[in-house]
Amino acid sequence: MHKVIKINVLENYRLDLTFADGTRGTADLSDLAGSGVFKCWDNYEEFKMVKIGDAGELVWREQIDLCPDALYLRVTGKTAEDIFPALKHVTVYA
Repeated sequence: MHKVIKINVLENYRLDLTFADGTRGTADLSDLAGSGVFKCWDNYEEFKMVKIGDAGELVWREQIDLCPDALYLRVTGKTAEDIFPALKHVTVYA
């Protein structure tokens, strides 16, 4: 798991994140804003209230939490298979 250890709120629903392994980058969450549970972010002050949870996830009040691995993928542009090699599908022929 890639834990978030530092966060800085930027404009336009973007977050500058630092992970425990030293990876740092920007996660653009604007595609989430305004729909479903993210409707509360229509008030940008709510978005700015982000905190880091005990497992390195991001949390907003006790209403929303985002997985640190999913955030890591957004920041690095990697796929789940890149960071979890066991997910790679191997074709086996009999």
